[in-house]
Formats: sequence, C-alpha cells, structure tokens
Amino acid sequence: MAVPEAQLDTWSHQGSITQSSATYNSIKNVLEASGTPYAGKNYEVFLQGSYGNYTNIYAESDVDIVIRLDDTFYSDRSKLTPAEEKAWQQAHPAAEYPLADFKRDVLRVLTSKYGRDVMAGDKTILVVANGGRRNADVIVAAQYRRYHKFNSSADELYVEGICFWDSAGTQIVNYPKQHATNCTTKHQGTGRWFKPLVRVFKNMRGYLVDNNLLEDGVAPSYYLEGLLYNVPNEQFSNNYAGCFVNAIN
Repeated sequence: MAVPEAQLDTWSHQGSITQSSATYNSIKNVLEASGTPYAGKNYEVFLQGSYGNYTNIYAESDVDIVIRLDDTFYSDRSKLTPAEEKAWQQAHPAAEYPLADFKRDVLRVLTSKYGRDVMAGDKTILVVANGGRRNADVIVAAQYRRYHKFNSSADELYVEGICFWDSAGTQIVNYPKQHATNCTTKHQGTGRWFKPLVRVFKNMRGYLVDNNLLEDGVAPSYYLEGLLYNVPNEQFSNNYAGCFVNAIN
C-alpha cells in the first residue's frame, strides 16, 4: 500500500526551531564569554548537523555545536612537493596551545555554567537537556587544512575543515561548512525539495527502526543527506511521492 501524500507531507516538516535556537544561543554565549581561559585565542563557534542544515525532524532532540580553535591547526600535506613541504615547515612553528588544552578549558567553562548537566563523552561534550534547553553535543575541534599548494603564506591553496580525536585516539576529520553550503545549493537547485525530502527519509528511517525493520544507526542523517545529494536535480518532482520514487529509482 502506498504511503499517502499527506503522510509524506507531515514527515517533511522541520522539527524544533525555537527551542533549538535558544539552546544554541545560550551555549554559544557561555563559550564566547569574555572571561574564558581561551578568550584571547582565535576560535569560532558554529552549528553543524541536522539543526544547522535545517534537516532536523521532531524526533531529534540534539543540537550539534562546534567550537573550533584556529590558532592551532592540523593538516594533510601529502599532495605537497618536497619544496612546498620545506616552505610550509619554515612558515609554521609548533603550536603553543594544543587542542587537548583547549578541550580541557572548554569543559571547565561548560561545567562552571551547567554543573552536573555536563558530561565528557567519546567524541563530544554533552550538555544534557534541562528545562527549556535541549540536549547539545559540543564538539571541541581544531582547524584542519587539506593542502593542494604551499609556496608561502601568501601563496597557498587548501580546503578548510575541522578535526578532533575520540577517546581511543582516532583522528576524525570532516568539513561541516562545505557540507552545509552543498546542502543549501542542492536545496535551491531542486526547487526547495531537497531538505524536506531528507526529512521524509529520516522519518521513514525512524518508522523502520521503531518497527524492527532496520537496525538503529544504519542510516545516519549525514548519510541520507549525501545519498539524496547525488540524485540529479531534475528527478525532484512537484510532490513528495514523485520525489521519493525518482530518488529510489
């Protein structure tokens, strides 16, 4: 039996906006306060994930927040020539404020504000929901650069992302700003069908998991966004049933 268009339309709706926005702004203000141990450093606080990409659904409660240290960065220089690598080494002395110290300081700042609601996890610092505040995962990261060229600091080419380490010591690299930009470009290129369709797929995933037809964690939001990003723009129809069938085909 086909899923009615009305159900697909319901599944397309965005989840919490006001409460998620209030949660983000509250934590952002704490992280950016003038009295923090890293107040004099270069860093940036921004959103990533479903809420930041406007693909969040009602079943999701977490707000994903990145605080990225820019004074210290890590890099992939495997594409540089030996001459470029030598020039890079000469231009970049060792960092004085390591990421581990930054994460320690961020944890202290959050704990001083939210107390026992703060828990250090495998990859993130969790600020537990309380009152009107939703759960928030704070990712403490450093800037990451994937170099394509380096002749000097005035003549270089790299792709910028973030990196951090989990509790097992595995480095994790991703590119949340590029991901958000690509999602927005795709959304505009599909007549604004892309993001609602992502939400339809996410709600379908939830239905399948709830009914033991799909294992939880098999289809993360990031994967669904990437999957639908690869559907050609012209396959996005003028209704959700058409979009879904064309995407699956």
